[in-house]
Amino acid sequence: MAEPVPVNEANEQLGDAEPRFRIRARYTDTTVTVYQAYRPGIGGPAARSGRFPAAWKRDRMTWIKPSFLWMMYRCGWGTKEGQETVLAVDISREGFEWALRHACLSHYVPALHTDQAAWKRRLAQSPARVQWDPERDLHLNPLPYRSLQLGLAGQAAARYADEWIVGIEDVTPLATEIHGLVRAGEPERARGLLPRERPYPVADEVLAHLRA
Repeated sequence: MAEPVPVNEANEQLGDAEPRFRIRARYTDTTVTVYQAYRPGIGGPAARSGRFPAAWKRDRMTWIKPSFLWMMYRCGWGTKEGQETVLAVDISREGFEWALRHACLSHYVPALHTDQAAWKRRLAQSPARVQWDPERDLHLNPLPYRSLQLGLAGQAAARYADEWIVGIEDVTPLATEIHGLVRAGEPERARGLLPRERPYPVADEVLAHLRA
């Protein structure tokens, strides 16, 4: 069977054929990779030990992103203050999907919620929240389809830190290398270094309450 074309290598070909809301990620049979960016004082120890240090605030919402290029857009290829260390965090698919099942959209959608009051109640009760932001191309320009951002708080943040993490890798050097190739006018070489992201297989009912 032919290997699926990595989504990162086919962005320009997808166009209207790509669904507006779909999770795209690097994954294995048991794990899915998400990205975060932190100051070196947190990112460095996390990558070395495979766990977040005590300085990591459990009582704050933490956002994880399956899209490498969206993370690059968010952290400016690791150049923004406080986001200099880019981490690839491998977490269990079981945990990732638990978060999706227990998430609420970060904004009110009439077609999905009875009224704003009902949405606010669900938002307050949910340990995770979802927002869909425009996916990005190699030059960090917005694409016509959306990328998942998953916010974890309370029980979800604790499970993420203590149970779901399988490994943490510092991918700042990769971000720097790809960014350098883009700036040098070598997009094909840059594209060849991107993590191989594919549509993530998840049941429709898991995302039904999260499609804006």
